[in-house]
Amino acid sequence: MTNVWESVVTAFEEEYTIILFDYVGFGESDIQAYDLKKYQSLDGYVQDVLDVCSALHMKDAILVGHSVGSIIGMLASLSQPNFFSHLIMIGPSPCYLNDPPKYYGGFEKEQLYGLLDMMEKNYIGWASMFAGTLTNNTDRPDVKNDLEKRFCSTDPVMARQFAEATFFADNRKELPYVTVPALILQCSDDIIAPNAVGDFLHQHLPSSMLIKMKATGHCPHISHPTETVESIRQYLSKFQLSNDRVKQR
Repeated sequence: MTNVWESVVTAFEEEYTIILFDYVGFGESDIQAYDLKKYQSLDGYVQDVLDVCSALHMKDAILVGHSVGSIIGMLASLSQPNFFSHLIMIGPSPCYLNDPPKYYGGFEKEQLYGLLDMMEKNYIGWASMFAGTLTNNTDRPDVKNDLEKRFCSTDPVMARQFAEATFFADNRKELPYVTVPALILQCSDDIIAPNAVGDFLHQHLPSSMLIKMKATGHCPHISHPTETVESIRQYLSKFQLSNDRVKQR
């Protein structure tokens, strides 16, 4: 399987030094390094990002994260803001649970418990269903099939724990304390991170810019790479950022 960031990386690799990594438990990471206790919350993944930045002596990197990866990057910036100059957040959500009347995250608690139950009882069925939910685009069955294969290649126990840490996290209270400027890329018809979530983030995240994309679904870097690249370039040119570093997951 190709790297999910391949099209985006290709567009920027001549201008930036690009660093890619897999979270422990996924992709080509060292499965032996997985710790059930460490990764029971997003804190374990935040520490991994900080460790990568520290090992590579990063400063003023541009972190590009997708979905919960962008929230993990945001939390890392709260701990070590000097590592980052900007956050590019693709389909982010600080909280997936509805909290009426002031917040609509897209899911009721019962829906998320049902999702986790399905992962435990029928992982292959969950992988097919969730891949379709993520893409939400019948015109790109190739993207859906690729995501399904990626899910199926991941250990079900690790995948379920990651899903639980992701879907029950609530990082809304941290938003006002973020000092690193951020770009929020909001997709249309995104079931995972609805429009209301992008608007909420933009309202509560200081120094943020919101771009609402024509791309549908939750994975525009795979399904709509051209628009994703153009949106990132629009942001970079706005701030006239120097072409010395980009950090991406």
